[in-house]
Amino acid sequence: MHWIQTWRSAPLIAAGLAPLCAHADNPAAALEAPQVEVIGTTPLPVLATPLRNVPSNIQSVTDRDLEKRRAGDITEFMETNLGSVNLNQAQANPFQPDVNFRGLTASHLLGLPQGLSVFYDGVRVNEAFGDTVNWDLIPQSAIANMTLVPGSNPVYGLNTLGGALAIQTKSGFTYPGVSASVYGGSFGRQSATIEAGGHGERVDYFVTGNYLEENGWRQFSPSRVANVFGKVGYQSDRTDFDLSYTGANNSLQGTQALPLSMFGDRTQPYTWPDSTANTLNFLNAKGSHFFNDTTLLAANLYYRQLDQDTFASNVNDHCAGGCPPGVFPASNDSSTIRQKGTGSSVQLSLLDNLFGKGNQFTVGATADLGDTRYRQFNQEAVFTPSRGTAGVSPFVLDTDVKTTNHYYGVFVTDTLTLNPKWSMTASGRYNVAQVKIADQSGTNPALNGDHKFIRFNPALGFTYNPTATATTYANYSEGMRAPTPVELTCADPAAPCRLPNAFLADPPLKPVVSRTYEVGARGKLLGWLGWNAALFRTDLRDDIQFISTQGATLNSGYFQNVGDTRRQGVELGARAQRGALTLTANYTYLRATFESGFLLNSPNNSSRDANGDIRVAPGNRIPGMPAHLLKLRADYAFSEEFIVGGNVLLSTDQFARGDENNQDSTGKVPGYAVVNLDARYQITPQLQVFGRLLNLFDRKYETFGILGSNFFQGGAFNPVNAGPEQFRAVSAPRAFYVGVRYDFTKPTAAGAQ
Repeated sequence: MHWIQTWRSAPLIAAGLAPLCAHADNPAAALEAPQVEVIGTTPLPVLATPLRNVPSNIQSVTDRDLEKRRAGDITEFMETNLGSVNLNQAQANPFQPDVNFRGLTASHLLGLPQGLSVFYDGVRVNEAFGDTVNWDLIPQSAIANMTLVPGSNPVYGLNTLGGALAIQTKSGFTYPGVSASVYGGSFGRQSATIEAGGHGERVDYFVTGNYLEENGWRQFSPSRVANVFGKVGYQSDRTDFDLSYTGANNSLQGTQALPLSMFGDRTQPYTWPDSTANTLNFLNAKGSHFFNDTTLLAANLYYRQLDQDTFASNVNDHCAGGCPPGVFPASNDSSTIRQKGTGSSVQLSLLDNLFGKGNQFTVGATADLGDTRYRQFNQEAVFTPSRGTAGVSPFVLDTDVKTTNHYYGVFVTDTLTLNPKWSMTASGRYNVAQVKIADQSGTNPALNGDHKFIRFNPALGFTYNPTATATTYANYSEGMRAPTPVELTCADPAAPCRLPNAFLADPPLKPVVSRTYEVGARGKLLGWLGWNAALFRTDLRDDIQFISTQGATLNSGYFQNVGDTRRQGVELGARAQRGALTLTANYTYLRATFESGFLLNSPNNSSRDANGDIRVAPGNRIPGMPAHLLKLRADYAFSEEFIVGGNVLLSTDQFARGDENNQDSTGKVPGYAVVNLDARYQITPQLQVFGRLLNLFDRKYETFGILGSNFFQGGAFNPVNAGPEQFRAVSAPRAFYVGVRYDFTKPTAAGAQ
């Protein structure tokens, strides 16, 4: 074929089209196959870039890695296996963590600054209303591969301040067969997953569904996760088209952080209930076409609808020192969020020579349009003996707002091979973000607003390959985060709101701009030892912080640009395989700091002044970010059928939220070390048994802290003695899970012979 002749004549094209060589009669099939030595550098399918030409410490995972570890969901896998990732379990629900990467966050919590973008088959799934990421809506069994891209890569658009996670799903051509697995164990967890895929000459299908329910290890914290993913596709030698559907109907309950004085029973709630119900319907049409051997067009078109209903129990802090006459001790907040998103992406990739040098060029455009209707209700309540809340009045509408997000972007990226050892990658993206807010109640006209943010973000990187097995690189990149509707509707110091439930006014906020610098190296030694090292720094300009206010309602405050912040550090990694033993290690040092001084209201901080304020100074550490992370993993194959593995996760201490000046007398949230074990035994080619033992030594540790006022001194509601205390997110005790997987379409042992 002509493209094989081109491959022979141009070294760069050979590398860029390496995945196609395995599909000589059908190059389009390579776009759906998991790849390791080549990397997709845009959210949509692209003529993949050889890893040796990628100027960053990129991390890639395939479905085989996920299957071996058997993690409860992808966030648990990321925490224990990917460098520079740590989780904060602030909600005490395993499917609602804050995922932090290099000190920046992707979380389901409204109002928490979001610094990571997440893509699912080319669709940005940061939700329209607050750029949040609902991790429970991503079915692990549908994932073919995922790539964690560090830095402020402008190609990935808004929210890519510190990194982007790009997920690609399975298809029937690359994942044929039928399998089912079930597992269960501690805390009443029961889970079942089924996968089925197949194809004809041109048409394929893949479907998977999973159902999980558990009681939760803390009281009043059950979860139900029910996800389904289906895809049908058409594939010819030049064209690939897929239509997929992702659906979910999930119910998640948590019990908040717990004050230190109540650690005698770590299973108890502070107050309850606190619940989130997510219902998702998500359609995505994605296609690609080779016009010729070196020209690829890719595009998608999607519709995404998320209905989210939340319920939160709260202490009425007007009761500090005692409830005034007519004031009830508790309140319930209920909200409904109806989000609809539509959008499209298109990109053209060219692989050819430029000035006699191998060159890969991609140009693209994106449009993401979101519409949200947010309604919040509150209700007066009293506490039950178990600290549950019981309403004593009807729910009253407090906020009714409609928002629209129109996000547009045009980007280019080009990788030029200067010579056999040097390559250069230049990228840029022009972003336009427009946010409109309209009060629907007729009583809050200050909510109305129309905001527009425009910026061009560049990136430039170089790689140098001194040998065939070593790569060094350096890059600079810029990113942007537009203020969300949540932040814009709660930005007036004179009209504070309760996070994240009510909004009052919308003075303008500035967009957050990131600048990332990274230098590093990676390679292989002796053919069996892989290694990587990186130095990075991400500076944020006009970072946005939630500023608490004193004396209104719990979590009352407003959003404000507070100046500059910085995340910088070191990443080291290694992987060795000798015979039956495989060892991996990832170490991260992170220094996350405020670089501008500002005044912050923190009435529960012991160093507060008479007004309840603290002074945050340049150099103060950002809460929630441990300085040191170490992840060790070992796998030993006693035979081809029986493999045992284990991992150790070590995290140093961190400051609690509310202690942004690092002066509170309670001190830091302590560090921890936790050990997990797993094993799998292939009884027959079809039947596998697997098990996991988490927190082997039953360590009691915490992943998050926040300063608050404890109204339950002694266990019962006691507003007279309410006082400052550090609350912490307690982690689960030892847990054991066992399950089986059966592959219906694999040959039997006799058939295999």
